Amino acid sequence: MTADPVTGSPVLVTGASGFIASHIVQQLLEGGYRVRGTVRDPDKTRAEGHLTGLKGARERLELATAELLTPGAFDDAVRECEYVIHTASPYAIDVADPQRDLVDPAVSGTISLLESCQKADSPKRVVLTSSVAAITDQADGHVNTESDWNTRSSLTRNPYYYSKTLAEQAAWQFMEAGSPGFDLVVINPFFVIGPSLVPGINTSHTSLIGLTNGSIPAVLAFHWPMVDVRDVARAHIMATENPAAGGRYIVAAEARTMRQVIELLRDNGWGDRYKLPSIGLDNAVGVALTRFAARFQAAGTRDYMRSHLGGEMRFDNTKARRELGLDFRDVDQTILDTMDDLEHWGHLGKKR
Repeated sequence: MTADPVTGSPVLVTGASGFIASHIVQQLLEGGYRVRGTVRDPDKTRAEGHLTGLKGARERLELATAELLTPGAFDDAVRECEYVIHTASPYAIDVADPQRDLVDPAVSGTISLLESCQKADSPKRVVLTSSVAAITDQADGHVNTESDWNTRSSLTRNPYYYSKTLAEQAAWQFMEAGSPGFDLVVINPFFVIGPSLVPGINTSHTSLIGLTNGSIPAVLAFHWPMVDVRDVARAHIMATENPAAGGRYIVAAEARTMRQVIELLRDNGWGDRYKLPSIGLDNAVGVALTRFAARFQAAGTRDYMRSHLGGEMRFDNTKARRELGLDFRDVDQTILDTMDDLEHWGHLGKKR
C-alpha cells in the first residue's frame, strides 16, 4: 500500500463481513483509510464485533445496509466515495436453484452497484472481486491468463462458475456501453485460503476441513492453485491505489495437489491429532472410481469433481506481479496458518 491514503473520502467495501472483504477492511483501516462497509444487518454486525473490533474501526469504519437484489440498494452507500471495492456475491457449490441463488444475485448485484456509482458521479474507480471461475472451470493443463474466459459453465454445469462469469462479463459490458466517469479493475483469485477474521466457514476451506472430519475419506486427484486471503485483500488495495492498474488480474501463488497438502499436514503433526486420508485414489483407477462415485453427489459437487479430478490447473500471475507489485506469501505456510485458524474457530473434525 502507499504511504498515505489516496483519498480522504470513505472507501466503500460491499459485503464487508465476508471472508475476503473483512481482510480488505482491516488493511484499509491499517492504511489510515476511512471505510464504509455494506452488510445485510449493521446492528447484527456491530453486536458480533468482528469488524467493529478491528484497530481503527471506532474512528474510521461506518456500516450501511445493502441487499444485492434490492434496486438502488447501493445508492446511499456509494455517495461521496471515490473508490469502491465490490466483493458482495454468493459463493456456494450446491444450491437448490442456480438461477435464483447464484446467477441473479451475482449479476444483478454487480449491475446495481455500477448503476449506483454512475448516479453518484463521485467514484473514480471500482475494483471488482471476480474469480478464476470466470477464467476457467476445467483442470485441463492449459496455462490460464487474463485473456482467458470460461466458456464451458452453464446453469447445469458448475453454476457457481457460470454466475461469476456472467457477473464479470456484465460489468465489462456496462463499462463499454455506458462510458461512466469511473474505470473498472477486476481481481480474479484462485483457491483462497488463510486465517479468517469472521467465524463463518469460507467455501474454499471446506476441502481442508474435509481432510479432518472424514467427509474426504481418501487422497483424491485434485490440483489446487492457492493464494492467501491476505494477499488477495492486498491486491484489491493495490488495484485501488495504483492509477496505472487496469483490466483483469489473476491472483494466485502456487498450486498444490491434495496429496502434497496431506503430506504437509502429516509432517507438521496434524496426523497425530486428526485422522487424515491415507487411501490413495490419486491415480488412473482411483480417478475412474471417484468419477463414478460423483454421480451420486449433489449436482454442484458432482460437476466440480468431474471437471477437476485428475487434471492440472495452471496459471500465469505475471501481470499481478509486474503491474501491481504483488508478492505472494509461501503457500505451505498459508495452509498451516489456515489449519491453525480453522481449529481456533472449532471447524475441524473430532480429534483422535
